[in-house]
Amino acid sequence: MLFWEHLLHHQFLQFALIGGFLASIACGVIGSFVVVQRATYVAGAISHCVLGGMGAAHYLHRVHEITWLTPLIGATFSAILAALIISAISIWGNQRQDTILSAIWAVGMAVGISFITATPGYYEDLMSYLFGNILMIGKTDIIHMILLDVFILLVILLFYNKFLVVSFQPQLARLRGVRVELYQTLLLILISLTVVLLTQVVGLILVIALITLPAATSLQFSNRLWTAMILATFLCFGFISSGIAISYVPELPAGATIIQVAGTTFLLVMLAKWLLTLKSKKQAIKNFEN
Repeated sequence: MLFWEHLLHHQFLQFALIGGFLASIACGVIGSFVVVQRATYVAGAISHCVLGGMGAAHYLHRVHEITWLTPLIGATFSAILAALIISAISIWGNQRQDTILSAIWAVGMAVGISFITATPGYYEDLMSYLFGNILMIGKTDIIHMILLDVFILLVILLFYNKFLVVSFQPQLARLRGVRVELYQTLLLILISLTVVLLTQVVGLILVIALITLPAATSLQFSNRLWTAMILATFLCFGFISSGIAISYVPELPAGATIIQVAGTTFLLVMLAKWLLTLKSKKQAIKNFEN
């Protein structure tokens, strides 16, 4: 209750909830595509590659005084670059996708660690990069998140049917003349932008869980992708707001608490679904015997 009382008086808490809602929009929409395409490892590779862009931007900002280059802008550039590299190698290369993703995952982390190490006072920022700090979201971050959300929603609205057929029936899409590789690349870019948004909330390490758990939970209740997106958006915001509220008084890390709430909810939903299935099977056997 203390959190909700302070929410009315402290701007940083208001910004945290606004940022959480903006991140939830992208999480619900793009996370649903990630789950149905089983592209969690792709999101993981992009999220860890983001550390390279954040580290480079922080280094240039602090050492060379490039004031406009914030870690969030660096994360956006590096995430898009990683998506384009994954797409290009997947289309024209002869390497296995898991090999590509592992290489990008490791190289991105290595570049980020090198830049962070070279930056004076880097220890104060490393934990916020890895595990997020939603309570530190400011006006500039809010504006950046709004722009990313608008772009993501606009692209999804324009090409929803194309993304749908590419996700579920890629061979049929090719037969109909749909440029599958183009839309897969565009979807990768949208995943990369969503990763950047969620990095502000839970950091690089936990972003995979937040991009998948709300969508995976919502898909237990919906057979339509667009309804699953809407439900996942509200679930994600519920997880984020609950996690912030629970962690506020005991001063727990908000990002980790958000993931614990999301993970617990998903497990409870799966347990309830299993119990209902077991009950219906027993009822069916009982009816058959009678």
